[in-house]
Amino acid sequence: MKAIVAPQPDGAEELTVVERPVPRVGPGEVLIQVAAAGVNRPDILQRRGLYPPPPGAPDILGLEVAGTVVEAGEGAGELLGKKVCALVAGGGYAEYCVAPAGTCFVVPEVLTLAEAAAMPETLFTVWVNLFERGYAAEGDAVLVHGGTSGIGTMAIALGKLFNLKVIVTCGTDEKCARALELGAAAAVNYRTQDFVAEVKRVTDGEGVSVVLDMVGGDYVPRNLASLSDDGRHVSIAFQQGAKSEVLIPEIMRRRLTLTGSTLRPRSVEFKTMVADEIARTVWPYVEGGRLKPVIDSSVPLDRAAEAHARMEAGEHVGKIVLTVR
Repeated sequence: MKAIVAPQPDGAEELTVVERPVPRVGPGEVLIQVAAAGVNRPDILQRRGLYPPPPGAPDILGLEVAGTVVEAGEGAGELLGKKVCALVAGGGYAEYCVAPAGTCFVVPEVLTLAEAAAMPETLFTVWVNLFERGYAAEGDAVLVHGGTSGIGTMAIALGKLFNLKVIVTCGTDEKCARALELGAAAAVNYRTQDFVAEVKRVTDGEGVSVVLDMVGGDYVPRNLASLSDDGRHVSIAFQQGAKSEVLIPEIMRRRLTLTGSTLRPRSVEFKTMVADEIARTVWPYVEGGRLKPVIDSSVPLDRAAEAHARMEAGEHVGKIVLTVR
């Protein structure tokens, strides 16, 4: 099969199409003939040599796929022949990909396979971090950075379904306008506005219950200033720095919670548990046509370098998808 690997870091042009054996399934796994694969920022970090795959994962890039199950291991036979999308620990940029049966969702007719491929990574990430670790509940105001990213657009969509007031930050007025069109309660241009002041204004001085942060660095103390008392700060990336300085007495006085997570290294058992939750609480909205990803663009597999370049340029709104078949 054809697959995409990154033999060296330092540039999207280093992505290489290689020939690899079709992977074999084990117990509880399925082999997916891939129709499309989602592009995510961890793919770029892995290409740069900054995010090595966890033990046992292939060096082939790609954390989410959609396609048809053509082989099933012991205990996974019910998925044989079905169209599914899946969260994987690697291997998605390929013509075939092995996935745990527990992280697969059957794709309903209302979704194209390209749309389905754009869902698992952001859906798992937002659900785990905003709702499980951040305890976002109906009526809460939340702040999400990167409002037009794949994570941001999924957070807006889930916020609409679960009655959250989603405030986002974006880098241009045009992206802010797009976020408002998608359903954000407010959008702040972080280049021209103080997002702390805007959060306080939009929430009548209360602040937000949860911040979903992918920036890190000097954003963290500003995020904490945006929180209401008893607020939760959830870190999922640190694009502008792995270190922050915070005032511990302020955390104590206002009873703030700082937490975070990274999804890829977690066990299949944990991801299966999350998938079961999503199947009960979120997937019915997908099946009913009420939840779809925002697709920025689709690019053929052998032009994956173009997809990475677009993501790195920050021009995209929503998800970039590689089409395989």
